Amino acid sequence: MKFITPIFCLFVNYLVAQEFSPPNILLINVDDLGWRDVGFMGSKYYETPHLDSLSSRGVVFTNGYAAAANCAPSRASLMTGLWPTRHGIYTVGSSERGNKKDRRLVPVRTKKTLSIDFKVIPQVLKEYGYTTCHAGKWHLSDDPKTFGFDVNIAGSRVGHPKSYYPPYKNITIEKGESDYLTDLITEKSIDFIIESHKPFFLYYSTYAVHLPVNPIDSLLSKYTNKRPDNGQKNPRYATMIENLDRNIGLLMKAVRGKNCFIIFTSDNGGLFGITQQKPLRAGKGSYYEGGIREPYVVVWENKIPKNSICEIPVSSLDIFPTILSVANIPNKLKLDGHNLLQILENDYKTYQRSLYWHFPVYIQLNQASISRNEFRDTLFRTRPGSVIRSADWKLHYYFEDKSVELFNLSNDIGESHNVAEEFPDIAFELEKKLKIWWEKTNAPLPDEINLDFIK
Repeated sequence: MKFITPIFCLFVNYLVAQEFSPPNILLINVDDLGWRDVGFMGSKYYETPHLDSLSSRGVVFTNGYAAAANCAPSRASLMTGLWPTRHGIYTVGSSERGNKKDRRLVPVRTKKTLSIDFKVIPQVLKEYGYTTCHAGKWHLSDDPKTFGFDVNIAGSRVGHPKSYYPPYKNITIEKGESDYLTDLITEKSIDFIIESHKPFFLYYSTYAVHLPVNPIDSLLSKYTNKRPDNGQKNPRYATMIENLDRNIGLLMKAVRGKNCFIIFTSDNGGLFGITQQKPLRAGKGSYYEGGIREPYVVVWENKIPKNSICEIPVSSLDIFPTILSVANIPNKLKLDGHNLLQILENDYKTYQRSLYWHFPVYIQLNQASISRNEFRDTLFRTRPGSVIRSADWKLHYYFEDKSVELFNLSNDIGESHNVAEEFPDIAFELEKKLKIWWEKTNAPLPDEINLDFIK
């Protein structure tokens, strides 16, 4: 694989060279798929031949990030192009997670649904002639059709199915030839692609590979007899990943020759205890790298580089402005993300920026994580805090005691050595930038002491 170089033609030149024809757009946002859960990112246990092939057809961003470490805020930020501090969704359900006596601070209240005051990707695309389809997990309101989708396949406020096998109980979807939920969602998505007679936007947001771990029985023996690798050893979960990969292969076949711009990513890190992301630390719900760094691929045949790697840090916030640019739609919104095509045009100065995360609430540890804890303590995956990544430096700030952790990701990607005392000037500058960002985005700061806290 190669790094992007100026030898590639600029996207702008392509637009000038020929009359613009709006491309189809496929956005794949997998649920709980970790950075190392695919072959092209180094997994030797999970098998993802279709995704590996897809990655070779475009650009792999090795420093791709989700805007949050859990699903609801991450998905809200992807759809709006805004930091969570602007839409106010920080977690799923109540922000008062875990035992009250263990929480030193009163967490900030979280919004449970996305306000209709925010404009999202499908609404803008629909205004410019696209037909739009949501397939799978929505999780931001009762009905994705209220946010500009013409077609809704199985989307609602539900965060995960009770079963991937029928009856799904909490998922509403028309019957088809397939039974397994991921297969059925893909079947309906392909029907949408075939029936579309104008440029389409398909948000393929399958519930997989979120819990429950409902395996594909025909694949179980293969992974049960396979040697574990780098902490990955769950045969049941592995069958779900392979099945997801097979379905994405079917999608790729359906869009072949259709001038389709494709983005593939995940909404947050893999669930620690079910999978591991070594050398990254921890997983879903944590703001260590294992909770927010994602597989991230952009593909557009004959328009952007193939078989390429880019190490510039990018975010799911960048998806909205990138889609607008791809569709040749004026960006009239105040978005927090940047257009990824500028990287392909070698405009690297645009990406000399810091990335931020703000999580003023608590998420308790799940039982599967406790025995092999890579989190900061034994009670919570995340305590109220904020994070900034600037170049190779990453600073974690914790509101309970105003402590900080500083890591240099260039030589400590696993965030194992806190160097805040060794580099106090850098820690000070990053904390200063973080506080300026709080003011700029009106970030709510948890500062109320919980009177029921027991030391």
